[in-house]
Amino acid sequence: MSILSSRRARTAVVAVAAGALALAGCSNADSGGGKDKSKNKEEAAAQSAAVKMGTAQDSTGPAEEVTGARPGGTIQVYEEDDFSHLDPGQIYVSDAGLLSKLIFRGLTTYKEDDKGALTVVGDLATDPGKVSDGGRTWTYTLKDGIKDETGHVIGSADIRHTFERLYDPFITDGPSFIQQWLSGTGTTYRQAYAGPFKGKHLPDTVLATPDDKTVVFHFKDAQPDLPQALAMAGYSVVPEKTDTKAKYDTKPVAVGPYKISEFKAGKSVKLVKNTTWDPKSDPMRHQYVDGFTIDINHDDEDQTKTILADRGDAKNAIMMTGQVATTQVQKVVSDAAAMKRTIQGYAPYVWQMNFNMDRIKDKKIRDAITYAMPSTAVYKADGGAYGGEVANSLMSPTTPGYQKGYDPFDRAKHPNGDIAKAKKLIEEAGAKGKKIVYAYSNIPVRQQQAVLIENALTKIGLDVQKKEVDAATWYEQVGKVDNGYDIYMTGWGQDWSSASTVFPPLYDGKQIQDGASNYSHINDDHVNSEIQRILKITDNAEATKAWTALNQYISEKANPAAPIYYTKTFQIAGTNVGGLRYSTVTSYTDPTRVFLKS
Repeated sequence: MSILSSRRARTAVVAVAAGALALAGCSNADSGGGKDKSKNKEEAAAQSAAVKMGTAQDSTGPAEEVTGARPGGTIQVYEEDDFSHLDPGQIYVSDAGLLSKLIFRGLTTYKEDDKGALTVVGDLATDPGKVSDGGRTWTYTLKDGIKDETGHVIGSADIRHTFERLYDPFITDGPSFIQQWLSGTGTTYRQAYAGPFKGKHLPDTVLATPDDKTVVFHFKDAQPDLPQALAMAGYSVVPEKTDTKAKYDTKPVAVGPYKISEFKAGKSVKLVKNTTWDPKSDPMRHQYVDGFTIDINHDDEDQTKTILADRGDAKNAIMMTGQVATTQVQKVVSDAAAMKRTIQGYAPYVWQMNFNMDRIKDKKIRDAITYAMPSTAVYKADGGAYGGEVANSLMSPTTPGYQKGYDPFDRAKHPNGDIAKAKKLIEEAGAKGKKIVYAYSNIPVRQQQAVLIENALTKIGLDVQKKEVDAATWYEQVGKVDNGYDIYMTGWGQDWSSASTVFPPLYDGKQIQDGASNYSHINDDHVNSEIQRILKITDNAEATKAWTALNQYISEKANPAAPIYYTKTFQIAGTNVGGLRYSTVTSYTDPTRVFLKS
C-alpha cells in the first residue's frame, strides 16, 4: 500500500481513538442528516489480522467467478493526477499500484474474500514459497508457460533480472525491502552491487537461478514476510529482453490481463486485453471487460458530479484513487439509490505533517506545530466523516500494535488543535515570527487544507510561507533530501499487516537519500538501532510489542511528524458497473473484478 497518492500513503499499498472520537466535530451536514454510517476504528482493527499462507492449489487459476459477471465493454476511469511511474520498480504510490493489478504480475499475490480476509498465493510462482534454513532461504518454482504481451515465456532469468535492476541508480522511488534483506540495511545495499546492465549478476549465494524454472533467495536473517513483500507492485516482473531501463517508465511490457495500447502523458491511458494472458495461470485476476479508458485531470469534485449524474460513459465509470468530494457527501449519503453504487473502507493511511529536521531542529517548535494542527477541520475538507477522522498516533488503526488510547498530543480533548499550548511553546522557543516554508500539493483538497493549517500556525506566532508544488511530482519533490521546505504533508500506510513496513522506511536514518521515504530526515541513534533489533525478532507478538514501544519513543522524544488524520475510502461508480468491492489490498475499488452489466 505504501504511499498515498496525492495520497501517498507512500504508500506506500497500501494500507483509531474511540468510536466517539470518530464522530467528534461531525455535523449532520457530514452524514446527510442521518446517522453516520462511515467506517470506524473498530472495523479498521479487522485489517490488522495476520495474512494466511495459501497452498499450491490456492495458487492455481482461474480466479473465482464474480456473481453476475459478463464479458464486454470498456470501463471509464477518472483520475486527478498523472501516473508518476509505470515502471514496476519505481511504483510505490496508490494510483500506479492500482494500475499494476491489471497489467503486471509478480511471484506472489493476494486472494481476497468478501470480508477482506487475505491469503498470499503464488502468482507467477506455483505457491507462496518454500522456506528452509530457519527462514533464511526461500525457493520459488515458476508456473509453466506464462507469457508477457510479446509472447515471451517468463523464466527464472527474468525474475533474477527484475530484482537485480532494482540496484541500478536510475531506480529511486520503489520499495527497497528485499534489496536490503539481500544486501544490506539502509542505503548500503547499493554499495554491494551496481545492477545488471554492466554484465554482472548478484552472487548465487544471494540470488540463485539453478534452472529456468527455479529462483532461490538467500538472506542473512530470517525473512518470514517475504511472500507479502513479493506481492508488492514494485516487485512485479520486468522481462530481461524488453527492459529499456529509464525508458521502461513510459512503455512497460504487460504480463497481466491488460496491456497499455495508448499512453498520453498528463492526459490519458488506454488499456486493452492482453491476448497472451492465460486465466488458468492466474488465481485472482479477471478479464471481463475489453479495456479501460483512464482520463486524467478530473478532480474529486468533477469525478463525483460526473459519476453521480450517470450519463453517457459515466454509467460505465469507476474511481481509482478518487473520492466522493466533500461538497457532494451529503447528496450521496442521503440518496439510497446512489449509496447502492458506492464502496467504503477504512484505509491504512496516516496523513502527517513532516518536519524537515535538517531545518526545524528545535523540538519545542515541532511540538508546537503538532499541538496546533486543526485535525478536525483538515479531515473534514477531505470528505468529512466518510473521508477520515482525527489521528491520535503515527500508527494507523489497521496496523498491529496500534493503541487507541495512546494520545501524546491530547487529540481527544483538542481534536481541532490546542492553540494556547502551541503558542506558549513558540514563545518558550523564542520562535515568534519565525518563517516556516510550508509545501503542499496543488490539488483542491490540499489547497483548502493549506489555508486551514496556515491560519492555525499564524495564530501561534509563525510566519508561514506557502509553496505550491505540482501534484504529479509531489513525492519526488518532497523526497529530495535538499528540498528547501520546512513542513509538508504526506500519507503512509502499511504494505502488509506489520509495523515493519511503517517504521523502517519512514524513520530509519540509514535510509536517508533522494527518493527515500524518510521525509523528516530523522536520524536518531536509538531509533536506528531499535529498528534493526526489532526486524530480527521472529515472534510476531514480541515484535509488535516492540514496534508499539518505538512508536511512543518516536512521538515523545523525537517528534519528526505530526499525525493529523486517518483516511477512509468512499467511492462511487456508474449504475452499469458490476463487481464493485472495496479491496483491503489496495484500499480502493478492486479493478480486477469489475464488469459492465449491459
